[in-house]
Amino acid sequence: MSKERLVVAVVGATGAVGREMLKTLEDREFPAHEVRALASARSAGTTVPFKGGELTVRELTEDSFEGVDIALFSAGGGTSARFAPHAVKSGCVVVDNSSNWRMDERCPLVVPEVNPDALKLHNGIIANPNCSTIQMVVALKPLHDAAGVRRVVVSTYQAVSGTGQKAISELEKQVRQMFNMQEPEASVYPYQIAFNCLPHIDVFLEDGYTKEELKMVQETVKIMGDPSVKVTATTVRVPVFYGHSESLNIETEKKLTAAQARAVLAQAPGVRVLDNPSENIYPMAIHAAGEDETFVGRIREDHTIENGLNMWVVADNLRKGAALNAVQIAEELVERSLLDIADPGKFL
Repeated sequence: MSKERLVVAVVGATGAVGREMLKTLEDREFPAHEVRALASARSAGTTVPFKGGELTVRELTEDSFEGVDIALFSAGGGTSARFAPHAVKSGCVVVDNSSNWRMDERCPLVVPEVNPDALKLHNGIIANPNCSTIQMVVALKPLHDAAGVRRVVVSTYQAVSGTGQKAISELEKQVRQMFNMQEPEASVYPYQIAFNCLPHIDVFLEDGYTKEELKMVQETVKIMGDPSVKVTATTVRVPVFYGHSESLNIETEKKLTAAQARAVLAQAPGVRVLDNPSENIYPMAIHAAGEDETFVGRIREDHTIENGLNMWVVADNLRKGAALNAVQIAEELVERSLLDIADPGKFL
């Protein structure tokens, strides 16, 4: 049932995504009676901005969720693994931004524009997908509904903010060092990221793919609910602060012309089509920064296969790729009266 005096907690409130979650709650006027900021002991007592004022950060403990209805987690997989079950036991619904619960069969993996009905099956923990997966499936789902997506080849160009504040600072520092004719110092990434591209996001697996690439494959199938959709990915870190870009090559069961695909996407929820190459209109990371939509352009037919399309997809990885998607899930939970948990001890 819905709650009249909703209490929301943001776990990891001092991090880049946590701060964006607070901003998104404010921007979308989420109907919370109270918002609490939670973080590690070293951040307790500091403040974070919210609604023209400040919230005092509280230390995250196993008892932090008494009286909390919804908790938005963005504090890493280890923190989620430890504290999310205690939140659920307290009667709090968790929306988790880490990778810890995404492939757990007890937890729906949700993008509200794509599979909101999966929320009906939640057991107290709902997983927020990987940032690069979210924007891809927002663009894929309407095409899948229209023509049946069979295969996707995706190459990503991911901003450093996907790694966190330390990576943002490292890129800033390296740019200054290089302009001052100094050797750039790399600590967050194995090589310099300034003026460079790293085909390496997360750890390498035995088959040569990275964990980030595997996430895109597995998560897409779970979200789309169709194991026949085949995905292969190459993920690349680029020297951009905010906004992930993706090149998608798509094969469909039925023929879709570029004009038909453009028309379908123009009507899709959460999508903004920017596609007029003759006027140099196409999506870029600078368009996406701070925006809610997923931008799609460079829509064209792949003439090497019978039913092929190419497109370029861009979104703000901190906004739609993390904070906004989590808040949209919370909005759906309230709207659909899905805040009750049948078995609060299921994850303990």
